[in-house]
Amino acid sequence: MVQEASRVIEQEEKPLEDTVVKVFRCAKVVKGGRRFSFAALVVVGDRASTVGVGYGKANEVPQAVEKGLKDAKKNLRKIVLVNRTIPHKVIGKYGATEIIMVPASPGTGVIAGSGARAVLEYAGVQDVLTKVYGSTSAKNVVKATMNGLMKLRSKEIIEAVRGIAMAKQPTTANRHSGD
Repeated sequence: MVQEASRVIEQEEKPLEDTVVKVFRCAKVVKGGRRFSFAALVVVGDRASTVGVGYGKANEVPQAVEKGLKDAKKNLRKIVLVNRTIPHKVIGKYGATEIIMVPASPGTGVIAGSGARAVLEYAGVQDVLTKVYGSTSAKNVVKATMNGLMKLRSKEIIEAVRGIAMAKQPTTANRHSGD
């Protein structure tokens, strides 16, 4: 109950945006010909570390998109961001799909295919490199991307779990200064 209240407040601060990643058409052969049904894969996010994925099926495209949107809003998740990128390299898996996401320097942009790009952009990630291995179907790539984003942990979370303070990482300039 408390979680729902915080989610509503959060949505008022930053309005949710949505996009349809892909619309799938399915044909059923009946006596009079083919009967089509549609499914829509939808991503919803506030571009500030909250993102959700939904899937809706119906006999018409608009109803399928509406159902997908409703499903995505039910599945909203918070992700950890550091500035404009992800805090560390992560591998997301779903089915036969594996996606590797690597933090990138400012100005790089989102280097990803359409499914992963939608999830990352609506999550608020602005600089990241990705590579998909295995199946490249839109459904699996989107779910694998969400799986990877759920595995992200900030430095503070890791320190709290381990009960120790982590040392500050040297920058590239400091590492190579002894050469």
